[in-house]
Amino acid sequence: MKKEDIKKVVLAYSGGLDTSIIIPWLKENYNNCEIIAVAADVGQGDELDGLEEKALKTGASKLIIADLVDEMVEEVIIPSLKMDAKYETYLLGTAFARPVIGKKLAEIALAEGADAIVHGATGKGNDQVRFELAIRRFAPDMKIIAPWREWSIRSREEEIDYAEAHNVPLKINRETNYSKDKNLWHLSHEGLDLEDPGNEPDYDKPGFLEMGVSPFQAPEEPAYVSIDFEAGAPVALNGERMKASKIIAELNALGGAHGIGIIDIVENRLVGMKDRGVYETPGGTILYFAHAQLEMLTVDKEVLHEKQKLAVDYADLIYNGKWYSPLQEALTAFANKANEFVTGTVRLKLYKGNIIPAGTTSPYSLYSENLVTFGESDYDQSQAEGFINLWGLPTKVQALREKNML
Repeated sequence: MKKEDIKKVVLAYSGGLDTSIIIPWLKENYNNCEIIAVAADVGQGDELDGLEEKALKTGASKLIIADLVDEMVEEVIIPSLKMDAKYETYLLGTAFARPVIGKKLAEIALAEGADAIVHGATGKGNDQVRFELAIRRFAPDMKIIAPWREWSIRSREEEIDYAEAHNVPLKINRETNYSKDKNLWHLSHEGLDLEDPGNEPDYDKPGFLEMGVSPFQAPEEPAYVSIDFEAGAPVALNGERMKASKIIAELNALGGAHGIGIIDIVENRLVGMKDRGVYETPGGTILYFAHAQLEMLTVDKEVLHEKQKLAVDYADLIYNGKWYSPLQEALTAFANKANEFVTGTVRLKLYKGNIIPAGTTSPYSLYSENLVTFGESDYDQSQAEGFINLWGLPTKVQALREKNML
């Protein structure tokens, strides 16, 4: 589609630096086209405050806020929790939100009769892939515009220059210009001093951490929390039943207060480069830990070990933007089956960035104290001799061959 044929676009709009300057840039470079800004509410909280006024003032015809919190949690996060999916220790915070955002952008663009969808992801990152694969799944013929792959702007400093020249209000300045992404599950920090892996993050610097405090600032007394699961999904916190998104929010507050879930990693991006980031995932870190504790009791060895292998593939497909794929559906079916009996209560102690097990119970536990006890047991230990003889027979035969005794 030629530029002159584009009359109306749908813009993935967060109100951050990238998407804020995209509106005037589109007006200048795409024939003053109509811009419908779409803000996805994925639990970023007060970042949505004042967004409509800002979008309209900078040139959008309207702002649509799409509440995607529960969809993200129920359809993406919970299956990933069941699979224990991590990408190189990263709990996939940004990657969890992108599929549902891309799907919603496609739905709105089709409903509004838009000619194109616009996003602010850079040409260096993973999000361009995640957005565009989701869009192509639900609007395969829709044109996609990615300004970072077109415009002459080459840095965040130049973005700020452009914003100032076009009177676009910003909540950041050049000194605190970290690239951040926030949703209910996490907050990421990239850029500035973090671009050098040799620099230690200053977790105690005011304003750096937003979802909690560093372990050094956490209380001197630990906090206890109990989480109930049914078939691998969290259903209650401290005995009170609530939906999963609320459990995550409550655990964010509790975990953040105790310095839980801060990681500093250099990860392998899909596009081929390594990237350093600091991630805050307090509630998610607690949930993953608790779920793993319950699996220890309720999942048999072969299924658990197979799931640990498949978790790498599952995390890869999420990270690489392949959520809407047959492989995801097949692996999710496995995760659901593997979690059929992952039901019970996990009690944890939180202390200065640490999560300490404090007891796990389940009506479907495979743990038998009678079998494993050092005391008197029904287990006949004499049977172990025959088992070892058979299990070790190939080893014995190999040794005999080497001694030419067969």
